Amino acid sequence: MRRITIRALTEEERHRLKAGLRAREGFTVRRSQIVLLHTEEHLPLAVIGERVGCSREMVRKVLHAFEQTGVACLQPQSRARHDNQRAFSEQAQEQLGELMHQSPRQHGYEVSYWTLPMLAEVSYRRGWVTHPVHPDTVAATLHRLGFEWKRSKAWISSPDPHYAVKKNDETG
Repeated sequence: MRRITIRALTEEERHRLKAGLRAREGFTVRRSQIVLLHTEEHLPLAVIGERVGCSREMVRKVLHAFEQTGVACLQPQSRARHDNQRAFSEQAQEQLGELMHQSPRQHGYEVSYWTLPMLAEVSYRRGWVTHPVHPDTVAATLHRLGFEWKRSKAWISSPDPHYAVKKNDETG
C-alpha cells in the first residue's frame, strides 16, 4: 500500500484541531487526534490506530476525509440516503389509503380484514410499486397517511345456543 501523506496544516486548521481535542463528542476528539498524530508526529497508521483505539483502515479513512474536506471532517455527517427512497409515490399512497376502506373480499381474498402482506401484494399487483415491498414498508406508508395499524384479532364464536350461559365469568 502507498504511504498516506497529507498537506501541511494551516494555523487555522491546527487551532481547530487542537480545539477538537476538547470537544464533547468522541467522534470529533478521535478525528482530531488522528490528524494531529499524523501531521505532527508522523507516526505510522498502525501506531496511530493503537493509540487512538481504532483500526488502521479507520485512520486511513479519516486522513482521506481530512484531505478532501479539511476540518469539516471533524463533524459527524448524516448517514441517511439523500435521495427519495419511498416505494410508494404520492398517487400510490392515495390509492393505498382508498384501498384500506374496501373489503379484501373485493380483491379475491377470503377474509374480511386486511393484513400488511396482503396490502403489499395488492400494491404490487396493481402496479403502485415497482417491486414487491416488505410489509413494514406498507406499515410505514400507512402511518404517514394517518392510519394506526394494529394486528387483527380472531374471535371465536360457537354455534352452541347455550354458549353465552356456559361462557360466563365463573366458568371462564
